[in-house]
Amino acid sequence: MIEAYTNLTTMFLLFILISCCFGVASPSHCPLNEYRAGLECCPSCPPGMHVVKDCEERSITKCSWCPDGTFQAGFNEQKRCSNCTKCDAGLGLKVKKSCSSTSDAVCEVLDGFFCSDSNGGGCRAAQRHRLSCSPGQYIGQRGTTDEDIECLHCTDGTFSDGTSSCQPHTT
Repeated sequence: MIEAYTNLTTMFLLFILISCCFGVASPSHCPLNEYRAGLECCPSCPPGMHVVKDCEERSITKCSWCPDGTFQAGFNEQKRCSNCTKCDAGLGLKVKKSCSSTSDAVCEVLDGFFCSDSNGGGCRAAQRHRLSCSPGQYIGQRGTTDEDIECLHCTDGTFSDGTSSCQPHTT
């Protein structure tokens, strides 16, 4: 029993030694910043670039810069770069940070709008602030870049057309 255990331990240590010395990679995993293409572990393209041709046994990965209007944020194996986000003024958005080859554009809201879908310090969708409240309500707080106007109900004995403060009923 001890001899079988010793043989098993010796074989395991021999496997570890061979794996370390000859860099045997697992069948599906490659080292950091590399990707599998067929049987090869290929170097990934750096940020701002995309893969034009996967590596082969005797050649490295061929990368190319992202074209204008596209980006690639991290090391990657992508064949195409991602399209930059458009900050469309018609949708109430403007550019907060321009797109570069390594990062997407970040949008913010135009005056008179509030962000209805935020993401990572920016805004994906905006809505126009309401101009008034319903009759019987008044504007309690003006709209901000994050919220629409706040409408509050008039108290008993007062009224409002939705645009001004509440006025007392005349008796």
